[in-house]
This record gives sequence, structure tokens and C-alpha cells, in this order.
Amino acid sequence: MPVKLPESALPRIGMVSTHGYVAAKPPLGAADTGGQVVYVLELAKKLAQLGFEVDIWTRRFESQPEIDVVNDRVRVIRMPCGGPDFIDKEYLVQHLAEWSEHALRFIKKHRLRYQFFNSHYWDAGYATQRLAEALDVPHIHTPHSLGLWKKQLMEVDFPDDARKFEKKYNFKQRITEETLLYRHCAEVIATTPPQVDVIVQEYGAPSEHVHMIPPGYDDNRFFPVSAASRNGIRKRLGYEGKVILAIGRLARNKGYDLLIDAFSVVAKRIPDAVLHLAVGGERLGAAEKELLQQLKKRVRRLRLTGRVKFDGFVADRDLANHYRAADVFVLSSRYEPFGMTAIEAMACGTPTVVTTHGGLYRAVTFGRHALYADPFDKEDLGISIVKVLKHPRLSHRLARMGAHKARSLFTWTGIAQQLISLIEERATALAFTDNEWDEPWNDGD
Repeated sequence: MPVKLPESALPRIGMVSTHGYVAAKPPLGAADTGGQVVYVLELAKKLAQLGFEVDIWTRRFESQPEIDVVNDRVRVIRMPCGGPDFIDKEYLVQHLAEWSEHALRFIKKHRLRYQFFNSHYWDAGYATQRLAEALDVPHIHTPHSLGLWKKQLMEVDFPDDARKFEKKYNFKQRITEETLLYRHCAEVIATTPPQVDVIVQEYGAPSEHVHMIPPGYDDNRFFPVSAASRNGIRKRLGYEGKVILAIGRLARNKGYDLLIDAFSVVAKRIPDAVLHLAVGGERLGAAEKELLQQLKKRVRRLRLTGRVKFDGFVADRDLANHYRAADVFVLSSRYEPFGMTAIEAMACGTPTVVTTHGGLYRAVTFGRHALYADPFDKEDLGISIVKVLKHPRLSHRLARMGAHKARSLFTWTGIAQQLISLIEERATALAFTDNEWDEPWNDGD
């Protein structure tokens, strides 16, 4: 039975995120379903509060419905392509022309009008550029990560595996499509200063069309609590000793193996330190199960059994309390465009150590908002963690100032307002450009 969409007088925005399981209640931790999905959903909800209708466009596969209602102003719209099965994001591009055609027909059928499209990651950017050109709608693209940067870092970090990268990550096509996308879409939104540099200098995008807007977090969910509340949370979660926490998807780039190596440095110096790895989704795929077994084997080899806890999946509603209960949160990624978990931890008042192989460390002051370290150097990362655990004055300063930094820069309200300002400024500039008048006094020159 065809879906009839309700009419609305509010201006409409199209958010596009084609890979993974995008839903009103997404299965975070599932394949290709992590921080980007949270980013898109939270930004959409905040844009709705600012007076817009928001459609989140994604791919329809498995047994998903065509429409998924998030709230009275936000919905997920799914268009099929490539058959009924899940497709890894690296090769989804082969089917996205079909997706764009379905989306175009749906939009015309229901007479939807969009102020602009905001696509996320290169696959969605590829699909949205075709759609935006057909509809003559501005296309703003948010890369989240950059293929060229990721390829360069991985070739340095894993030189022996470099020949395998192309088959797994489809770098050649990705970088080609990213280059075309960044040069031809209306605006590009980088999430960190280093991304701006790479997009302009190495991809050749026009600098006047590249802007920096950081990711955000929900300050209604992530905030500090009193010491008494924190102690109660720790007791409920069964946290004992000095707790070091990492949370995220089970993926090699997250650097959990590097964190385990660093913890071997910590364990010798802090007798009651315990590393909690809250990693993976509700259901693990074959590759994730294999990686988990490798991590457990590493723990046994380093004789850390009993001091490293594999907590598994943490539901979204419980994330804030896990952050609050920890003594230090660590983002140990080999490559991390930004690091939403670290921002959420800081917002909860948890001292945080972040990777230097990403963009977030450029936005914080060392020793004031967070510490940062190289996860490939186990002593550097390990001693950074030790400093937080051994020195209460440092820990308290990071907790207090880290939370303040998060509130001042990274709330969703601020991110949404920056996005709206960008499109309004663009519209104003185009209006002046399109309405330049002829000066009659020049006719006789």
C-alpha cells in the first residue's frame, strides 16, 4: 500500500546517509553504524526544533520499512538499491545511481521541496550530488572522514599491508569520487581544522566553499553529576578500582589492541587499575568476533587477564552513566576524524586522553581540557593515563575544564545554528550575485 506523506508549511531539509542501519532507534555498533548515524539523527532533531521538517534519506535493505518516524518533524525515508542484503560502505557506490533514481521519483511523486540537501560520507555525497543537480537544490556535503588522509596514515602505520588496502577499502574510486564531489557540490563542511587543510590543499576544493563545523553532543544527556551520584553509578555498574574506559565499535582502526599494550604500562604502576572495553554491537559479525578473539588473546599474552574487562555493547541510554563512572576515558584510534565518544566523555566530566591521529586534539588544550598521546607509542599513551590517575589536581582540572569546553563548542544547538547560518549566508550571496544591476551611466563609455 503506497505511503501518503502529510503536507507541511515548514521549510524542509534533506539529510542523506546511505550506508549502515539508519533508523529512529539505530542498532549502534552494528556494521557501519556508529557515530555518523548519531550525528545525523541528533542534528536532524535539532534542526527540527529550529523550525524545519527534516527527511533523513538512506538505503532500504533487509526487512526495513520505507518510512520510519523519528518524531513529528523528523522521519527516515528509505530507497532500495543493490538488492535486499547489507552492502559494505566501501562498495555501496556501485549501486547508488539506482538509489538516486528511486529517490528522485519519490520526491517528484510526493512534490517534496527542499531548502538544501546535507549528505554525509562520500557514498551519500555521490548519490546526493546526482539528486541535487536533477532538482536544482543546493548540496552541502559533510565528509566525516577523508579517503586520501586515511590511506596515507594507513600506509605509514601498516606498510606491510599496503597492497591489501585497495581491495578492502576501494581507495582509488573513493578518492576520485571525493575529489569530484568536493570541487562541485555547493559547500563542504569539515569537522576539524586538519580536514579543511586536506580538502583544500590536497583535493583542490575551492577554499571559499570549505567551512569548519565540529560535531556535536546532546547536552541534555551528557553532563557531570555529583560525587555521590557518581559513586552510586559505579556501584550499580560494578566498577571497582581505577577504571579506564573505552567505548566504540569493534573495528581495527579504533586501536583497542594499542590501548591494551598501553594498559600494560599502566598496570605496573597503578595496582588497582582496570581497563573496561565496552566495544561492539548487540550482534557481532564474523570479522568482529575474530577481532574480539585477537584482543582477548593479546590480554592473555600480556598476562592481564582479570584486569581487562570486555563489557560488550552499551545501550545508548546507558552511555552517559558509563562515562561518568570511569576515572579516565581513552580514545586510542589509529585514525579518527574527530571522536564523538571523547566529546561525550568530556561533557560528562570524565578526564579524557585522546589520540594524536585525529582531529580532536587540535581543538583542546593539553593539560587543561584533555591530554593527548600517540597510541602507537605504548609508553606515551600509558604514562598519559597514569598521570591522570596519579595526580588528583590534574584529574579535577581536566574534568571541570573538559566539560566546560564541550559545552562551549560542541552542543547540537550550536552545530545546527552554524549549518543554518551557512546556507542563509550562501542564499544572500547568491541573491546579490544574481541581481547585479546594469549601471546606465556606463552605457556611453
